[in-house]
Amino acid sequence: MAAAPAPDLDLWFTASAFLVLSFLVLVMLAYNRRRGRALRLPPGPPGWPLVGNLFQVAFAGKPMIHLVRDLRLRYGPIFTLRMGARTLIVVTSPELAHEALIEKGQLFASRPAETTIRCVFSCNKFTVNSAVYGPEWRSLRRNMVSGMLSASRLREFRPARTSAMDRFVERLRAEAEANGGAVWVLRNARFAVFAILLSMTFGVQLDEDSIVRIDEMMKRVLLTISPRMDDYLPFLRPLYAKHQKKVLEIRKEQVETVVALINRRRAILKDPTLEPNAAPFSYLDSLLDLKVEGRDSAPTETQLVTLCSEFINGGTDTTSTAIEWAMARIIDDPSIQAKLYEEIVAEVGDRPVDDRDIEKMRYLQAFVKELLRKHPPTYFSLTHAAVEPAKLGGYDIPPDANLELFLPTIAEDPRLWSSPLEFNPDRFITGGESADITGSAGIRMIPFGAGRRICPGLAMGTTHISLMVARMVQAFEWQLHPSEPKLDFMDKVEFTIVMNRRLLAFVEPR
Repeated sequence: MAAAPAPDLDLWFTASAFLVLSFLVLVMLAYNRRRGRALRLPPGPPGWPLVGNLFQVAFAGKPMIHLVRDLRLRYGPIFTLRMGARTLIVVTSPELAHEALIEKGQLFASRPAETTIRCVFSCNKFTVNSAVYGPEWRSLRRNMVSGMLSASRLREFRPARTSAMDRFVERLRAEAEANGGAVWVLRNARFAVFAILLSMTFGVQLDEDSIVRIDEMMKRVLLTISPRMDDYLPFLRPLYAKHQKKVLEIRKEQVETVVALINRRRAILKDPTLEPNAAPFSYLDSLLDLKVEGRDSAPTETQLVTLCSEFINGGTDTTSTAIEWAMARIIDDPSIQAKLYEEIVAEVGDRPVDDRDIEKMRYLQAFVKELLRKHPPTYFSLTHAAVEPAKLGGYDIPPDANLELFLPTIAEDPRLWSSPLEFNPDRFITGGESADITGSAGIRMIPFGAGRRICPGLAMGTTHISLMVARMVQAFEWQLHPSEPKLDFMDKVEFTIVMNRRLLAFVEPR
C-alpha cells in the first residue's frame, strides 16, 4: 500500500505566519485608533501598520541625529515618532525643554521601560540613570553624589588624577616618538579616562594590560545593549534566541571580571597592608553596606557589578569623545591653542597643571563651555518619561512614551546665541554671552541634562575635560597629521557622538 504524501510544512508555516501577522496588524490598528481618539499627541509623520515610523526612520538615508532637524522643520519643535511598540516624543526647543525639565520636573522625572537586554545589565533598572523616579532612585543618586561626586570626594582623588595624567602624557610622548610624531587622540584619551574611573571605583592600582582587558570587556557590554529590531517589535524576539544566549555569556564575563575587583577591594579593606598604594576610599566602599529605601538588604553581588559598571561606563566615552572634539578644534584654529598655552604658562609656569589650577583659567573654562555647547557627548539627553499622564506644549504625553530631548537645536538656537554655528570660546568672555550648563538659570545649553535627572557626574566630567586639555596643550604643540585630509567635523553615533573620521594628530613636545 502506497504511503500518503507528507503535508507541505513550508506552506503550512507560511500560511500560519501570515494569519498571525494579519491578526497583529488588526489589533495594532484598532489600538492605535482608540489611542488616537483618546490622546492628542504631538504631530508627526504618518506611519505604517504595526511598525509605525520604524522603517521610515531606518531607511531615511541619514542617521536619526540628522533626520531630527528635517522633521523639526516640518512638524515643529515637538513631534511624535511611532517606532513599533514604542512611542517617541521628541523635544527640540529650549522653551519646551524648560517646561519639561524645570517647570514640570517632578512630572517628567521618570524613565521608560527598559529593553529586555538592558534589564539584564541594569539588574532590572537598579542604577542611578535607569531607575524609575522614586525612593530607590533617590537612595542610589544620593549615595553617588554625596559619597563619590561631591567636591570634597573629588579632591580626595586628586593624587589618582595626577598620576593618571602623568601616565597619559608619557603614553602620548612614547607613541609620538615611535611613530614620527603621530598620535591617535581618542584611543589615548579613552585609556586615560578609563584608568581614572577604575581607580575611583575600586581604589586599586592596575597595570596597563589589565586596564586594556577590562576596557575591552566593557566595550563588549556597550555593544551588546545597543538597540535591536526586537526592542521595537517584540513579536520578533524568538528570532533572536541565539543572540540572547550571547548576551548572557557577556553578562557572565562582566560579572566575573568585576567581582574579582570587588573581592580585591574587600580584602584591602580588611587588611590595608596588602596594597599600601591603594586609595583610602572608593565608590565601591559606599555601596557595600548601602541602605536603599524600600529594600531590606544591601546590594547583591550582581547589583554591585551593575552599579560599579554604571559609574565607569557613564564617564568614559563621554569624556574621551569630548577630548577628541576639543583637540580637533584646537588644531583647526591655532589662535585657540595659542591663547590656551599663554594662559597655562601665565598661571603655572613649567609646573604640570592640576585641577586646582584649571579653576583659575578663564579662557580654558570658556573653551570647555563652548566645546560642550557645540559638541555635547550625546545629542539626545537620557530618555525621560512621565510618572503619570501629562501635558507638554499643550499636547498629551502618556506615561509609556519616551520623551527625547534633542540638544543641538537648543544650543544652536539663533534667538539665544549670536552666530550659533560658529565655534567661538570668546563669546563667553569678550562677547558677553553666558550660559548655566545646569539649566537652572534658564535653558540655553544642557549637555548634561537638567532638572531632577541632571547627570550627577557634571562636575567630574568638566574637571576631567579641562585638566586633560590643559595637560595636552602644556606638553605638546598640536597639528593635524600631514597624511590626513582637512578637518570636516562630520559626526556619527557610536556609544556617543564621535568624529566621523578618527583624529590622527601630529605633536611636537614643547
